[in-house]
Order: sequence, then C-alpha cells, then structure tokens
Amino acid sequence: MKIVSWNVNGIRSCMQKGFAESVLVPDADIICLQETKALEEQANLRLPGYAGYWNSAIRKGYSGTAVFTRREPIAVTYGIDRAEHDSEGRVITLEFSELFVVDVYTPNSRDGLVRLNYRMLWEDAFREYLLTLDKQKPVIICGDLNVAHNEIDLSHPKENYGNTGFTDEERGKLSRLLESGFVDSFRALHPNTPNAYSWWSYRTRARERNIGWRIDYCVLSERLLPKLRDASIHAEITGSDHCPVELIIDSE
Repeated sequence: MKIVSWNVNGIRSCMQKGFAESVLVPDADIICLQETKALEEQANLRLPGYAGYWNSAIRKGYSGTAVFTRREPIAVTYGIDRAEHDSEGRVITLEFSELFVVDVYTPNSRDGLVRLNYRMLWEDAFREYLLTLDKQKPVIICGDLNVAHNEIDLSHPKENYGNTGFTDEERGKLSRLLESGFVDSFRALHPNTPNAYSWWSYRTRARERNIGWRIDYCVLSERLLPKLRDASIHAEITGSDHCPVELIIDSE
C-alpha cells in the first residue's frame, strides 16, 4: 500500500499549478490532502480511479481535509467525535480490513502562539482518539502535524526555538504520541538524514535555498514497523509551499 500526503494550501490554487498531474506521479493507493480551503463542490476535483471524501471547515476558505482512495474502505468517519474540535474539518478516517488510515491537519499555534492553549487541548483529544482506534487495529496517520520534532527537522533550530512549530509544548505532544506506541516512519528509515524538509516559507527564496522545516509526517502504529518498506519526501513536486510525503507498507 502506497500513501501520499500533501498540504496543498488551497486546493483550487494548487489545481491551477498542475495539481492533478503532480499528485498522480507517485501512483498512490491513497492520497491524503490537508488545508484544502474549499467545499467539494467548489473544487470540482475528480481523480480517475479514485473515490473522494471531503471534510471541510464550517468557516469558508479555511482548513479542511480530503482523501482520495483506490481501495474501497469499510467505513469513513469525519472528525474525532468531539464537538469542540470538529468544526474545522481537520480529520478524516478510513477503515480498511487490516488497519485505519487517518488524514489530519493539526491546528497551527499561529504567530505569537495565540492558539497554543487550544492546540494543546486538541493534541490530547486527537491522541486519545488514535489510541482508541489502535486498540481495534493498527493505525497510519498522515498529514501536516505543524511541528518540527527535533533540531534535525528544520534549517535554523536555534533561531526558531520557541517559535510557532518549534516550541517545547508542541514538540512534547508529538513525543508523547510516539511514546504511546507510534513511529515516525521517515525517521525510522532515515534517522540521521539532514536537510529533508516538507515546508518552505514563500519568503526569501526559502525553497530555492532549501531553508525549510519537516512538519508533514506519516506516523504508524509500532506493530506495523516490520511492514514498512519506504518513507520519502517529494521535494521535487511543487504547487504548494509544502511538498508531498510518502509511505509504503506491505498490506493484505
């Protein structure tokens, strides 16, 4: 099973930059999108051979997720069954016979960390949701987690320490998730690979200079680790300030 995850930072904008062609290049079984910023009918996106599922925010033009799959799921659910966290379209879960695939767009703490307290509550609720799923069958979580976990995961860690996406609080929540029985697939296979980023600011030619952050992840239940075959970052694919990340596992 090959899964590709991409924060498109506005699906309608990305479609004007060759999205449909680019996203099909990795030939994924499942495509997880974040920050779609559109209703399904506004995007009018069809990928041949894929069924699409959308979870859009109540607030128009904000947040949102979508999943396209060539494998028919047993069930699809939206959100994490917590009303206080389910108005922004941040989670879609696909259930298959052997595992769950969760598409997620983690809330950004925003400039000045004005939303950090809310994010901490969201992180705890999301982790509880994942652990509930994990008790039933293994889980793969793909999406923009809006945090660089360790210093190797961003270009200028000392200068960015304490800034949005690299606070002790945000990093600690990802650590706690991994300590709960999950694995960062990219670091499992590439523990010491530097300069591997999935997001670059639009400012100061950051992408051209590879001044970036790795904030997009494919995380999986520890018991899936023996089935992990590859985890990669498609920095060559443009169309957004993020690039797609990929996971390949053996599946039934």
